[in-house]
Amino acid sequence: MRTFTRAVLAATLASTVLSAAPARAEAPQALKDEVALEVEAQRKQIQVMVDQIFSYAEPGFQEFKTSEYLTGILAKNGFTVTKGVAGIPTAFTATWGKGGPKIALGSDIDDVLGVSQMPGVPYLKPMIEGAPGHGEGHNSGMPLMVAAAIATKKVMQKHGLEGRLMLWPGVAEELLATKAYFVRAGLFKDVDASIFTHVSSDFSTGYGEMGNNGMVSVEYSFKGKTAHSAGMPWEGRSALDAVEIMDVAWNFRREHLPLTQRSHMIITNGGGQPNVVPDKASIWYFFRERTFADIRKLYETGNDVAKAAALATGTTMTQQTLGYAAPNFGNKPMAEAAYANIKAVGMPKWSADDQAFAKAVQTYNERKIEPLKDEVTELSTPENRKPSTGGGSDDIGDIMWAVPTITIRFPSNIPNMIGHNSTAAIAMATPIAHKGVEAGAKAVAMTVLDLVTTPKLIADAKTYFTDVQLKTDTYAPVLTDADVPAIWLNERNMALYRPQMEKYYYNPAKYPTYLDQLGIKYPMLEGPAK
Repeated sequence: MRTFTRAVLAATLASTVLSAAPARAEAPQALKDEVALEVEAQRKQIQVMVDQIFSYAEPGFQEFKTSEYLTGILAKNGFTVTKGVAGIPTAFTATWGKGGPKIALGSDIDDVLGVSQMPGVPYLKPMIEGAPGHGEGHNSGMPLMVAAAIATKKVMQKHGLEGRLMLWPGVAEELLATKAYFVRAGLFKDVDASIFTHVSSDFSTGYGEMGNNGMVSVEYSFKGKTAHSAGMPWEGRSALDAVEIMDVAWNFRREHLPLTQRSHMIITNGGGQPNVVPDKASIWYFFRERTFADIRKLYETGNDVAKAAALATGTTMTQQTLGYAAPNFGNKPMAEAAYANIKAVGMPKWSADDQAFAKAVQTYNERKIEPLKDEVTELSTPENRKPSTGGGSDDIGDIMWAVPTITIRFPSNIPNMIGHNSTAAIAMATPIAHKGVEAGAKAVAMTVLDLVTTPKLIADAKTYFTDVQLKTDTYAPVLTDADVPAIWLNERNMALYRPQMEKYYYNPAKYPTYLDQLGIKYPMLEGPAK
């Protein structure tokens, strides 16, 4: 990207006729260079935000410290904050601006259970054994969006650009449990375009049907009758038997399901003690498939198997939907604009220390050795993507079916780490994460300027949404009016671990970085003691 001093920018902007911007394919380059400088000016705050949220390490629906922290920063910077949106205590919107297009900026904030990890240590070393941790890197996305929004707001105010910004957090994304409710509550009803970000080791975006699976999350609860397991077991009706039969029956059924499906479960209640026939037991499934119709069909198959398990054991069954995620579909005009900005920003300038640390992490965790990337990834399109055989899910899909949306992946992690695993947390409070967030914030801010200065881009995005995307499928979530966000999830986990975690919260007033607070010298290259 071109380097502009503020003096050069001022002279360049003075000669730019902003009133002509609607005829352009994108925002004037001088504005983009200025907004990039505004992001760079927040370099210290980016580091602090990334490290602070890493230290909070809050799982889905328990992101209270994270939400409070982010809303405080946004309020100080002139955004109007509304808390508890869509009936979710840790969800919020933060808005600014009047007139012009409304652009939504969001990223996830929750972490993963059981993957506590010391950052900057190249091998597995839990901070607190069994505690949650940012083994998906969600501590980085909202700092990116906050930095981009603050930078864009300053440039828009300075040059009198009309437009509105709305920041929002992805609550409980690991449970795929909120974005469908955001849509149902109307949070995006007046949004013109939406940009989402997700941490990665690459810098990329794409459009079209993205090849991942949608999903429905459902818990089946069985009710039976207690009895003495040895003295009179014939008087009992075991709810755990029903859970086990459902598990076995579903695993037999897998052979006769499409290759694109993914389904997995945990037993959430298996009874109390062996000598009491369990009268209550439950099992929680994620059912994933490629299309709305196939998600519903898989879900209905699961319901039938659960009913059969209840009949086989003389128990009764109830079910509760805990979450939903639609298949992802990216907007082509927006992705093309964002990709041009990603190329203009380019990959972060990795230091020799960054590369050495990445290699040490890969070595000690037996991952494929691959340097931190030095080139952005090509634009992902339906033509250059391999045919999908199914995979993971992200509930940004629900917003993608409500308003033109793209996801920008930004390079804040090390290649070849394992998702939902402690290895993916190792780099997430190091210079690698900080540099990737800064690069991503520049690309997002530039793309927002494209959207607010170029009515044709907004119009093209909406045309693609209606004439292409909505021709492929119809948004049909497996939710009923009776379904509500499962805000009670993870309460017990955090009640157990939060008191232990609090002593590890980052104190930026005392320590320059979180690694300094933890006494970790970067880059740490030595392995675990033998």
